[in-house]
Amino acid sequence: MHSEVTIAGFGGQGIMVAGKLLALAGLEEGREVVWLPSYGPEMRGGTAYCNVVISDRPIGSPVFAAPSTALVMNLPSLDKFGPCVKKNGMLIINSSLIETSSNRDDIRICHVPCNDIALEVGNGKAANMVALGAYVGCTAAVELETVKEMVRKSFAHKPQVIDINMQALDRGFAIGKKKK
Repeated sequence: MHSEVTIAGFGGQGIMVAGKLLALAGLEEGREVVWLPSYGPEMRGGTAYCNVVISDRPIGSPVFAAPSTALVMNLPSLDKFGPCVKKNGMLIINSSLIETSSNRDDIRICHVPCNDIALEVGNGKAANMVALGAYVGCTAAVELETVKEMVRKSFAHKPQVIDINMQALDRGFAIGKKKK
């Protein structure tokens, strides 16, 4: 198993958190992992992104031009990373904020209303968890329960958000699983 994902959106959408939780889940499962965040003007509202590689074999390079999956949370991210997805790959689109789709017919596309679901479970900031759940459901790159364990550990200092994040992960996972 070898999975390369680019997670992208506005600074402040929890893009780095989602990528880090995914990377931690991969490590917890004994896989080879690389998490490569991109910092810069992204922290002031521009497009923030990170690349995560999870593999059962050694990873030759943390850099890739074409991910097997792109998870995009806003339109500029779709425009930038949608065309880069490998043939037969997966594009996960936050349909709450992106009213368009990709015209590619050589990849699978999964529309997930991340922000809408996050609001339904009680916190709009959980949109990144909905997206992460959808990614895990679509790709099975890691186990959902491992991601949940990493959320519990990472948010132990904020126990009030753990339940909301779990609901968000479950809702995203259910949507992603249907697109697998």
